[in-house]
Amino acid sequence: MNDILLLALTLVSALGCGLVAGVFFAFSTFVMPALARLPPAQGIAAMQSINITVINPLFMGALFGTAAASVFLAVTALQSWQEPGAVYLLAGSLLYVLGTVGVTIGLNVPLNNALAAVVADSAEGAQLWRHYLAKWTAWNHVRTAAALAAAAGLTIAL
Repeated sequence: MNDILLLALTLVSALGCGLVAGVFFAFSTFVMPALARLPPAQGIAAMQSINITVINPLFMGALFGTAAASVFLAVTALQSWQEPGAVYLLAGSLLYVLGTVGVTIGLNVPLNNALAAVVADSAEGAQLWRHYLAKWTAWNHVRTAAALAAAAGLTIAL
């Protein structure tokens, strides 16, 4: 691959990782704590709305476009393992794909689906909400840290 194209793709991927880390950081530090302060029915309704609204071309493009670029960069790193920075390129790419997107798909999305299935003002909803807040936020911390570490790895690879 052309060095200029690899540099550009790595830079765009590092920026994408940082952007996604920032979104997840916002949720961990103030969005989820704010929703937890609301009565359960209101918190549930707000999060259900967020989970629908987040499925849009800009956020999905940033989340999954960065993942696609990271997969490509991981393959490139393996093919040019002897090159300086290859280990950081691979580490950053894997951190993003596994720690950010993998956790999102495997853990946060199933929690979102369970929340979507409850009636916001039901007893079942209130019980699920307590569990959801703790578990979803804990996994969000993981994917935030993974995306930030991925951004750092890719930046060092530059």
